[in-house]
Amino acid sequence: MWRIWRLFDPLRTMVAQAIFLFALAAMIHLILLSTNKFNWLDGAKKPAATTGQYTPLPPSAPTAKS
Repeated sequence: MWRIWRLFDPLRTMVAQAIFLFALAAMIHLILLSTNKFNWLDGAKKPAATTGQYTPLPPSAPTAKS
């Protein structure tokens, strides 16, 4: 393991890892905020009510069994 740290500077490696993890976390949070289900700031958006546009079908007539 010590040979790996001779190839890479430990401080530079840890800073790059921290920047990568912060960018990954920010990207995941922004993706979740753009969805309806997981948007914790605005809450779940309710779909528009469409009950007035449709009327119920009349009851079907019973069929004769032979």
